[in-house]
Amino acid sequence: MSAWNNVLIVGGGAAGMYAAIAAAGRGAHVTILEKNDRLGKKLYITGKGRCNVTNNCSAEEVRKNVPTNARFLFSALSACQPQDVMTFFEQNGCALKTERGNRVFPVSDRSASIIDCFKKRLHELRVRVVQDTAKELLLRGGVFYAVRGEKTEYPADCVIVATGGCSYPLTGSTGDGYALARAIGHTLIEPEGSLVPLVERGHDCAQMQGLSLRNVSLKLKNAKGKTVFEDFGELLFTHFGLSGPLVLSASAHMARGEEGYAAEIDLKPALDEQTLDARIVRDFEKNQNRDFANSLSELLPRSIIPVVVRRSGVDPAQKVNAVTRQQRRQLLEIIKHFTVPIACKAPVEEAIVTTGGVKVSEVDPKTMQSKKAAGVFFAGEILDVDAYTGGFNLQIAWATGFAAGCAAAEYEKTATGGNV
Repeated sequence: MSAWNNVLIVGGGAAGMYAAIAAAGRGAHVTILEKNDRLGKKLYITGKGRCNVTNNCSAEEVRKNVPTNARFLFSALSACQPQDVMTFFEQNGCALKTERGNRVFPVSDRSASIIDCFKKRLHELRVRVVQDTAKELLLRGGVFYAVRGEKTEYPADCVIVATGGCSYPLTGSTGDGYALARAIGHTLIEPEGSLVPLVERGHDCAQMQGLSLRNVSLKLKNAKGKTVFEDFGELLFTHFGLSGPLVLSASAHMARGEEGYAAEIDLKPALDEQTLDARIVRDFEKNQNRDFANSLSELLPRSIIPVVVRRSGVDPAQKVNAVTRQQRRQLLEIIKHFTVPIACKAPVEEAIVTTGGVKVSEVDPKTMQSKKAAGVFFAGEILDVDAYTGGFNLQIAWATGFAAGCAAAEYEKTATGGNV
């Protein structure tokens, strides 16, 4: 068996590289099998190219931001906390800064700084990188012994599968790891988008395509009218529905298989109803001889006015001085509760991360080792764990990668009797 392949890692993304460093740092000879022509391809585009590395908070706070299988991550997050991750990057030459919401970014504001940091450390630890695509995990008597790639076979003492989910397929996250896991007996929770745009049930958003609202409040309500998400920030109207930071966060709160959701937007959250009504009265007095449709330009963005006017039920040509108190009340209700019925999430290919993947009850939460096959470990988005925006998903990648890397190095020592 080649000494280079004590630990083989399938996937050179966030979790795979962190796992490689953890294993190599504990004496294992590590090879990363990466199908792309470069490592960390998806990392280059995260955080709009800035890379939101983690969230500067406690492990407990990270778990609070994990809607899917947070308890599974208890051990991994305890062993690899956000502060540990920040220390790693800063000790390896990548200065960090903390911004709003405790989001952590490289001081350079460039994802490339994170990749360069990894490349430097991987080189120092003599981690080998081979460009190939894994096709099958080979077992003998339920124990892993090699990966069959497109080019050749790669024998190893153990393997860490860190192939990502199926979001952003152009970066290589095409769900390859799901097939590898299923073939050795793992149950797959059907992947779907999390942190993904929302498709409208209707056509109003298309009329407002391109409109970005920066200071609005958004509530996501389920079919029973219960608010499952509420926050303040920025959103975007698109040809199919809604996108932007607020909407991506809201999407993670939509239960699998449930329908009937609606996004309720407060277009003027800084104004309570009484203040907003006074503002409308003031605008109407100033424009009392104008048509209703032409009286709202100082209050609302141009592209949303036709939709608001139609929803109000007021004749667009009615003079403002003839608008009744009841009609004015209806206008106020629409502005404070502008509702967009949601048909579904956008396709998983448009998601930042996926929810679903390898069923976590079939994986040891302390080591990330498969309970189905000895010598097989998992890390990152291939597992059925996901989090909200704010650096939490990358923290999951680092933590599970660290757990898998450390455990794989220990497993390899047992397999070889301590000889590498």
